[in-house]
Amino acid sequence: MIFSDRPDKNLQNTVKELDQKAEAVNSHQQQQIQQDTNDRRHQDALNHEE
Repeated sequence: MIFSDRPDKNLQNTVKELDQKAEAVNSHQQQQIQQDTNDRRHQDALNHEE
């Protein structure tokens, strides 16, 4: 196994997402955060199709 001084980008992004979700105070705010995540994933999929 290779170890690096650089932090794992996927792990950092996951932590950021969890922090955002933990800060949501109501279901509407949580829904908006989830929709933003879905939109980013959809756009990323479209970008990789080209």
